[in-house]
This record gives sequence, C-alpha cells and structure tokens, in this order.
Amino acid sequence: MAIIITDEDARRNLSMAECIEAMQVSFRDYADGKAKTLPRARYQVDTPDPNRKYLCNVHVGAVPSYGMACVRAGSLCMLVDGSSPDRKIKQNPEPVNWTVIILYDLTTAEPLAFLHESHLSGIRVGATSGAGIDAVARDDVTELGLFGTGRQARAALDAVCAVRPIKRVRLYSPNQDHCERFVSLKSRPGLAINIVRDPREVIAGADIIYCATNANSPLFDGDWLEPGQMVISIVNSDVNLKRTEVDEVTFARATDIIVNDWASVESNDQIELLDAIEKGIVDRASVVELGEVLTGRADVRQTADNLVYFKNNTGLGMQFAAAGAVIYNKIKDQNSNKEVPREWLAAEEYAQS
Repeated sequence: MAIIITDEDARRNLSMAECIEAMQVSFRDYADGKAKTLPRARYQVDTPDPNRKYLCNVHVGAVPSYGMACVRAGSLCMLVDGSSPDRKIKQNPEPVNWTVIILYDLTTAEPLAFLHESHLSGIRVGATSGAGIDAVARDDVTELGLFGTGRQARAALDAVCAVRPIKRVRLYSPNQDHCERFVSLKSRPGLAINIVRDPREVIAGADIIYCATNANSPLFDGDWLEPGQMVISIVNSDVNLKRTEVDEVTFARATDIIVNDWASVESNDQIELLDAIEKGIVDRASVVELGEVLTGRADVRQTADNLVYFKNNTGLGMQFAAAGAVIYNKIKDQNSNKEVPREWLAAEEYAQS
C-alpha cells in the first residue's frame, strides 16, 4: 500500500547531512553506470490568463543502491506580466504547490509513496552543492559569500555549514527586508551573517561564493573573483528560458568546471556553457561531472591559487529517488492514515500475446 509523505514528514525525516549522503551515493552510482537518470523534460504553454504560462517539469531516475525509482511531475504557473523581467516568477493561481514525486520499488515495480516535493526540491539542490563542496573545497574555508535569501539560499547555507566550518557569511540581495528575514531565520551560534550593500563585498575575501537566486542575468563581474575561490551557481538555461547567474569572464577564469550532468547541458540547451565552449572561452575537456569527482575519476581540488566553478546545472530524477528513499525507509512502518489503497493503483495485467 502506497503512503502519502508530506512536506512536514520530509522536514522531520531528512536532515541536510542525510541528504548530502544520498546525493553522494546517487552521483557515485551514476558515474559507475548503476544509477539511471534522464535529462529533465520541460515545456511551456499559454493559459486562458494572458499574464500566465503553464510550465511542466518532469524528472525520472533510479538508484539501485536504494532500490528505488522515481518520477517527479512538476506542474506550475509562471507570471509573464513583465513586472520583473530579470527574474523567473512562479505563481500558481492558488498559493499551493501541485508538484508530486512518485517512488517505485525497483524489485516489484509497485508505487510505494507519493511525496509533496517542495521541501525535498530545495534541500536536494543544497545537498548536491554540499556534496561537491565536501569533495573539492579546502578543509580550512571559513568565509561564505551568498547571493540570495530565499528557500534555495537557506538550503545553501545549511549545506555549506554541514561540510565546512563556516564562521562568516556576507549576504546580498537587492531586497533589504528579505535579507533581514534571512538573518532572523538562519542565525546560529558561532556564525556571523553580515548583510552587505554591494555585490563586490560578497566576493572580496570569500572562500566560497554561492549564487542561489532566480536571476536571469549575471550577479557579479567575473573580474572581481580572486585566486583560491570556489564559485557555485544553481540557475541554468533550459529550452524555455535562457538565463545564467555568472558571466563569461567567470567561465574563462575557471581552472576547473564541474557540472551535475553533461547530457543535461546538451539536452536542455544550456546555452551559457555551450556558447562559452563554442567561442573557445571554455575547453570542453576541462568540464567534468560531479560523479567523476566523487569517484576519483576526476581530480578537482580547491587550492590557494586556482578557481573552481561548480555549475549545479540541473535537477535529476535519481536525486529525488535517493532522498525520497531515505524518508520512506524511516516512516514506512509508522501508523498513518495517509495511505492509498493498493487496488486504486493496481490494474489487471493485460494478456500477453
């Protein structure tokens, strides 16, 4: 019998450390040819409301180490009224998230759970960055420069602090109220969060620079970067919208570039990286996948002199399968009235010819 797993269930049963481990397992499985995951599929279509478009966002994948497969079906509306032309604005007519994750047992093919995806979607992005930082960043990094104050930025801070002893954060957003709210939510002993007014202040002296926004255009000038820094960004182009958080100078100065999945770069037409390669700004040979780093097939390390760029370039179905499995295995035997009767899902198999 399949169960319903709510956002609150996910918050209670998946810590950032556990999610980072799940991402490490899934990306290692992927590099070893065990996990399967396809580039995400997205499309937009007009709606009866001229100020909105409908967006579908689908991920599929499986992680044998967890015995789990998954389909994540995203369903949401986007504002297209031009009020913020440099940002992608998600706004459903009702203030709810309709996206659902379905977990399947690899052994029996049976649906095991239906998950709310809001919390899981945020934490697995941060956790993927955390896995990359844990493998690449210097052990002694203490200074974080953070662009963004929303859900992804909060997960980013949790992930970085889970793997490195961060002592100070320099936080930037054009919205002062958002900055102050972020500080009130994420304050913790031994961590100073300083709101800065100039993006240059985010960069100067930072060990890690993390871009966690929904911007469509670069957040800073790549010439501001200093040797010895690691840069992470999560905004990427797809077939519907061309966008980037970093400029071509950042690509050009990076000594190493890490992506989650190269197939997704090509399939999703992530033009910011593909253009840089076509122009000769980036050598394709210098771009490696996260799984290659985690398995030791690619040797990428942050030093005092180089500049590492981790382009957390896509969501993958295997991420949801792995993190979802951690949650499911914790609560599958708990008494719950949030169940879907098996007969609602099981159809009689058709006769084989």
